[in-house]
Amino acid sequence: MSHDDPAVTDPEFYTVIFENDRVRVLEYRDRPGDRTHPHRHPDSVMYTLSGFRRRVSSGDREVEVDLAAGQVRWLAAQEHVGENIGATVTHTILVELKEPGPAPAPTGVLGPTP
Repeated sequence: MSHDDPAVTDPEFYTVIFENDRVRVLEYRDRPGDRTHPHRHPDSVMYTLSGFRRRVSSGDREVEVDLAAGQVRWLAAQEHVGENIGATVTHTILVELKEPGPAPAPTGVLGPTP
């Protein structure tokens, strides 16, 4: 694990619930007002178990994300900080891919995308 691994930077929010040589599965939980430290995700699939509203930022860029429970989103490899700016808890599952993708993510992509 590296210093920008979310399970290292924010162990109070991220729990590794499964890992093998091809994927790692993280469970993420936080409360309104909680904020992560800067961390990095490889290409991942995110499944929302609860609806949430959060701000994701990287450098001088930021995006607000408002998702309902049961949504599935692609999360291109990125480094960011997340902050729960809503009135509800965040509960998600992230499936991180360990194999490199065929091409780098488009420049400027931040946060989850459909």
